[in-house]
Amino acid sequence: MTRSDSSKPRPSRRQFLGGVGVAGAAAVATSVTGIDAISALTDPAAAAHGPGAPGAPANSALFGRLFPSLPPFASATDTVRAALVEVGAQGGIMDARDDLTAGPKRLIIDPTVNGNPTATDAYGSNPDNPTMTAGSTFVGQFTDHDITFDQTSQLGVPQDPLASPNTRTPALDLDSVFGGGPAHRPDLYVTNSDGTVGPKLKIGVGAKHEDVPRVDNGDGTYSALLGDPRNDENVIIAGLHAGHIMFYNRVIDDLAHFDVRRFPSAAKQGSVAHGYLQFLLAREITLWHYQWLLVHEHLPQIVGQAMVDDVLTNGNKLYRPPRNDAFMPIEFGGAAYRFGHSMVRPSYRANFTSGAGDSTDPAANPFFALVFDPTQPNFSGPVNSDRDDLLGGYPAARRYIGWQTFFDLGDGQVKPNKKIDTTISSVLFTLPLPAIAPHTQTAPTVLPQRNLLRQLTWGLPSGQAVAAAMGATPLTASDLSQIGSVYAPFATSTPLWYYVLAEAKIAAGGLHLGPVGGRIVAETLIGLLRADPTSYLNVYPRFRPFLGTDLVMGSTPNTGITGDRSYTRAHFLYYAGAVQPGLYR
Repeated sequence: MTRSDSSKPRPSRRQFLGGVGVAGAAAVATSVTGIDAISALTDPAAAAHGPGAPGAPANSALFGRLFPSLPPFASATDTVRAALVEVGAQGGIMDARDDLTAGPKRLIIDPTVNGNPTATDAYGSNPDNPTMTAGSTFVGQFTDHDITFDQTSQLGVPQDPLASPNTRTPALDLDSVFGGGPAHRPDLYVTNSDGTVGPKLKIGVGAKHEDVPRVDNGDGTYSALLGDPRNDENVIIAGLHAGHIMFYNRVIDDLAHFDVRRFPSAAKQGSVAHGYLQFLLAREITLWHYQWLLVHEHLPQIVGQAMVDDVLTNGNKLYRPPRNDAFMPIEFGGAAYRFGHSMVRPSYRANFTSGAGDSTDPAANPFFALVFDPTQPNFSGPVNSDRDDLLGGYPAARRYIGWQTFFDLGDGQVKPNKKIDTTISSVLFTLPLPAIAPHTQTAPTVLPQRNLLRQLTWGLPSGQAVAAAMGATPLTASDLSQIGSVYAPFATSTPLWYYVLAEAKIAAGGLHLGPVGGRIVAETLIGLLRADPTSYLNVYPRFRPFLGTDLVMGSTPNTGITGDRSYTRAHFLYYAGAVQPGLYR
């Protein structure tokens, strides 16, 4: 998409009315699921199942299944629950045993404690991933919060996903940011002098830099105004959310300078003068940049370029919802896309100046902090102070992000995330209660245990069964001997989440997901775009991002990073005004 492109757009079939998203349409969802996908490869009619198709929910506001014919990996017995808790226990087989006493800075830069390979450990206890930046983790979290949110299930208690609501729309539509539009969430939008709201979104201002918008509760705590409250779980995800607000608001300012005829809303409305049309157009421009980055930067990093190319070229085999009939597969939301928890570092350099003012020196006064630090006073209480960890929920002078740490600007400052494997950084074994999604079960507070118990909640099949249904070679009992040492049946019937992590290490050296996890993730995200008649893949698949392309990168880019490097999240945040080359904040 360029400013001079004058081709006429195709009409959209989705209505972007205030307060009405994909879920609001309550359309009957259909899909080619699980082993049915095999026949769909040779019989196009198999892709058009009617209502009641196996695995498809009654409407898109509910979860569904990719493999409805596969049995659960285990029965929901007390023995199995106890075994899952032991697998995910602090100090157990999944704990990276990071030396948190070494402090947040050493955990990043000191080779004796940062988990990287040593003379006696060729792989490392919690090694860095040279193909992805630290920001990749939070892009994954941000994307997850856009498309899936379970607020009703109980951990370890079987529940039917086809009768369980997903409180996010199953579409890459940033409803976590836009909240369904000004009519549905007027509190997210700027109030105009005439009493109307929008099209601009509210943006918060901390003592130094942008923040998510907040309301002072009058008791030392603050409530964030967000389409999804989880985007205030930590300082980094809050910063990324704020960056998307800033990008959209700048598009509003620049809208008159763009040729918007490719965008669906322009085809139906014909003028950019009306405030609601400005919302629609600026939203679509923002979405197309966001969607393109998912396909060309995020997916190549997390599933490998070969998998992305295969799905784009040869089509989806497992998840093929018709247009406007997408649903969220529980194998994705409950297992495969939770791989990102393995990529989380125990600590980060949040910014370079700790609120003292921007500098040209990246070593000016950096703010290093653990993600969550259980030694903090009132660790699980209301957030009412400027803590020394990265828990969200509070505005303060140093609680903002210096993005050169998280995305490559070619200045040598970017840091990697962790490899995808069965080890989880130790900070995630003690979650503060404010970091647990609202209206969800608060115990246990150990993240791996929560993920493992969810495998029972949803009756997810074993990784081996999914691999066989997909035609992939399953991991062997020897490959899974570590989990088998805790509970022998898990070596041959492995919880899908754990299997996806183990497969990534064995099949891809931890650099990206393997064939089972990678295909579930790639087909779900690309499938959501294909089901959306207004996505760039459907309207104009040759679209190229055009905002922020004037970013001048430094002279030392990290050439090991995967994905299309001609346009990256750094370009996106540069256009938003959240990062400037050569200036550290």
